[in-house]
Amino acid sequence: MYLEKRPFRSEFVPIRGLDYHVHVWDEPARATLPPLVLVHGWMDVGASYQFMVDAFSSAFAAGRTIIAPDWRGFGQTGLSAAGYPADSYWFADYLADLDFLLDHYAPGQAVDLVGHSMGGNVAMLYAGVRPERIRRLVNLEGFGLPASRPSQAPGRYAQWMDGLKSLQHGDMALKSYADVGGVARRLMKTNPRLTLEKAQWLAGHWARPDAAGQWQILGNPAHKIPSAQLYRVDEALEIYRRISAPVLAVEASSDSMSQWWKGTYSLAEYHERLGQVPDARVAVVQDAGHMLHHDQPALLAGLIEKFLD
Repeated sequence: MYLEKRPFRSEFVPIRGLDYHVHVWDEPARATLPPLVLVHGWMDVGASYQFMVDAFSSAFAAGRTIIAPDWRGFGQTGLSAAGYPADSYWFADYLADLDFLLDHYAPGQAVDLVGHSMGGNVAMLYAGVRPERIRRLVNLEGFGLPASRPSQAPGRYAQWMDGLKSLQHGDMALKSYADVGGVARRLMKTNPRLTLEKAQWLAGHWARPDAAGQWQILGNPAHKIPSAQLYRVDEALEIYRRISAPVLAVEASSDSMSQWWKGTYSLAEYHERLGQVPDARVAVVQDAGHMLHHDQPALLAGLIEKFLD
């Protein structure tokens, strides 16, 4: 089993009717630098950053508070307000949740923000909407989505409504596992670079046993429902143009986009969009896939330390 170098402590913060679970790494007496906020991707949890946090140098880690929340409907953060299971999620909610979290942990202070995948997309939009709250931004493979067309709107609304019905009928339930080892094997199947010891550690934070002893993924299956809203590139680019913080866009050497989008959206198009950010640069982490904070945590930690210095 992987042994943490810097164990986190758990905090629960009331945010918009939810008890938000937040992983905190800090030494309060020595934290004098801007907080570092780490936001995770789809079907992931804040604990996913543990390997990267462990790889930070002692001087870097001792000088700041590091926090990583579980987004709403993931990990130990409540599925919805008032205890009622959510049947749909709206992207704007992530921006608002982050805004409230920063008010709690860094009132009136600019922070350094790191986001992976979905979290990277949230971070990019938030940095353009609240530019004064972000000192520096690191986007880990938060590529955005392919451009949409207005003609797709009727079909998308229909998909969303059909998805709600499928969820209600139980057709979207996430797979359960007989033991934590099954969860670990599932993680290793998704990411062949993940070592057994790391997979076993992650499995204990990514899933929990239910009353019957079956291990359940800590994610609401409602996240699988297609969004009712189209991704509007023109709106995203207007927000990108308002980002005032320096941005480091980190990519893995393994091209995730060609696997996902099959030519409908390319790395070159993503780079064109980054060109709208006033101060952005790109770095590539070798021998890594989409979960680059698992595959090469030391290399990634070094890039982030240098950029934030």
